[in-house]
Amino acid sequence: MTHNSVPQPVLPYRLNRTYFTTILLIHLLGFVAFVPWLFSWIGLLICLAGIHVFGQGITIGYHRLLTHRSFKTPKWIEHIFAILGICSMQDTPARWVTVHRLHHVYSDDVPDPHSPRVSFFWSHMGWLMFINRQAYSIASLEKFSKDLLRDPFYLRFETKPYFQFMYILAQVPVFFGLGFGLSYFFSPAMSDALQLGASVLVWGFVVRVIAVWHITWSVNSLSHMFGYQNYDTHEDSRNNWLVAILTVGEGWHNNHHEDPSAATVQHRWWEFDISYYEIRLLEMLGLASDIIPTRSTRHAPGSSAS
Repeated sequence: MTHNSVPQPVLPYRLNRTYFTTILLIHLLGFVAFVPWLFSWIGLLICLAGIHVFGQGITIGYHRLLTHRSFKTPKWIEHIFAILGICSMQDTPARWVTVHRLHHVYSDDVPDPHSPRVSFFWSHMGWLMFINRQAYSIASLEKFSKDLLRDPFYLRFETKPYFQFMYILAQVPVFFGLGFGLSYFFSPAMSDALQLGASVLVWGFVVRVIAVWHITWSVNSLSHMFGYQNYDTHEDSRNNWLVAILTVGEGWHNNHHEDPSAATVQHRWWEFDISYYEIRLLEMLGLASDIIPTRSTRHAPGSSAS
């Protein structure tokens, strides 16, 4: 793998204070999870469930649905996935889609916002710390996310940024109230209810956000540096089994770069793509349609797409 300098629009370096401060503070808050009083098995279970549910806001919502349009859903389902992505604190839908579409255009080359050829840390999270004048410019948003910005729901998050923070901050009373209510239902002791409310807030919100961050970022770093390739895609994408497990499919990343418009990244029988199975479940429930299969299936004799 060759080595690149950082993208030119990042130079001269200017710290992205909003992103840097948010990432730093959330990680620091995560340390309170080590306080014994704040641990509970219920909090841990809600955290693990949240990693999957909110993580699918990124994998199924931001990535496969909004970025690659690999299937269709009713608008209300699409917006639910988008809200889950927003609550994962990974930026607005349009900005996330813009960066990812830019990544596919320049994958691992110098203009790629998070190329691993700069460094592992840069591709994992370092790229978020500095202002990229191209990736987040109005021109790039209009070029790469024009389809999203036609929807007033997504446009609102760009013109009125406080809407994004409303969804994020709303999680505080939701998770605290969930823990408080569960405890109070079984035992009306106020001290127990406050303890479980705080536990669910820390584990279900803070720890979950940190976990989903690093799981998502590992696709940009680990899955572009470590693993095997089924295809020569002229960039560094890899199939990484560990990332595939953590992301329930996204780690088969070389397969994705070979065929980005497909709704599945399962190209071999054992490359399980749980996210795709969930998309098919939505289809069975009448909540998804026009699911794009792999290129080999699309071009097979007798297929509707051939």
